Amino acid sequence: MPIQLDLAVPKSLSAAVEERIRDAIVNAELAFGQALPEDGVGLAMGVSRTPMREALTRLQAQGLVVIVPKKGTFVFDPSPEDVDQLAAFRLMLEGEAVRRSLASAPAAALAGLRAAHAAMELARQAGDGRAYARADTAFHASFLRDCGNAYLAKAYDSIAWQVAALRAQLSVPRSHEQDTSFAEHAAMIGHFEAGAVEALLEILSRHILRSAAVYREAIRAFAK
Repeated sequence: MPIQLDLAVPKSLSAAVEERIRDAIVNAELAFGQALPEDGVGLAMGVSRTPMREALTRLQAQGLVVIVPKKGTFVFDPSPEDVDQLAAFRLMLEGEAVRRSLASAPAAALAGLRAAHAAMELARQAGDGRAYARADTAFHASFLRDCGNAYLAKAYDSIAWQVAALRAQLSVPRSHEQDTSFAEHAAMIGHFEAGAVEALLEILSRHILRSAAVYREAIRAFAK
């Protein structure tokens, strides 16, 4: 019996809706915990309920929204415990990616790190906190992009948007954190270029845990 497979029509509209809502969360246009009523958001974007639902379902899979039956859809609202778990997972993934990118594609990874750091400097000069956060995200993605292990990169992708949203929502309002962050990223580049794995891992760990502490403090402040 011949195999019959239905060819799905590309859902370009729902993909565009997904990207726009994701960008709004990652760039802090939508706040943590904010309600996203399908009718209201769909009307504002000029789309019907079906592409909106498809987009929200995919965003839920990315950890950016929470769909609560009979209540609605909300932007994810991380707790201090969520932040701790994300930080621990990042440490495992990024630490392994650092080792692998140094072994498999050091030149490509270093180029990515330097480009992201240059973008961070431009954002600092312009006083653009959101652009700084985007460049910060690109910096850490460089380790995963050139680690040579698609499964490791995919695991990181499962939390990348949540981490990016934390940066934009909680770090951007605290511009004084940028000085420390910028120096830490510069030190990471130096250690990577020198092949100093343990020194790089030590500062990466300190950087991720310090960021998590900032996020926890911000979340608790909002809760008061």
